[in-house]
Amino acid sequence: MTLSEEARERLADIVELQPTKNGELQERWDMDSGSEVHQYLESELKEHYYRNDNSLICATPEATTLIDGEDSERIQTVTVTPLQQAIVDVIAGPDEESQSVVAVLHALREVGEDRDTDDVRSALRSLADKGIVETVEKTVPTFKLAVPRDELDIELSEE
Repeated sequence: MTLSEEARERLADIVELQPTKNGELQERWDMDSGSEVHQYLESELKEHYYRNDNSLICATPEATTLIDGEDSERIQTVTVTPLQQAIVDVIAGPDEESQSVVAVLHALREVGEDRDTDDVRSALRSLADKGIVETVEKTVPTFKLAVPRDELDIELSEE
């Protein structure tokens, strides 16, 4: 999806301000309400942003690369749960073969994390929504990191 000049400029604002709130973007974009900001995000930038666990607006890693360029040194800061942190620590890297939910579950168990399959699946989907893991569709969905570990600054949230 090609972005208009206005959408690209607004995405650059999100990259610069992240994590940010509707109100901050409303002021920056000279809009009348937070609802107008939300409507714009959903209609023009839906695939380029997500809301973190605190409902703050963040750019996806792909959006950050689009704005900053391929050689960007920007470290992506994300807030994750302890289970999500454990998954980031054990899941296949961006250049490795993707893993199924069961493979990630076994990798977690090898490091002492005994979790339910549904919890792991949910955590993987949440990490995919944040742009941290990539879903690779095979016979069953498989996952791997979307960005190198050294480009992430992980902050733990309360579970």
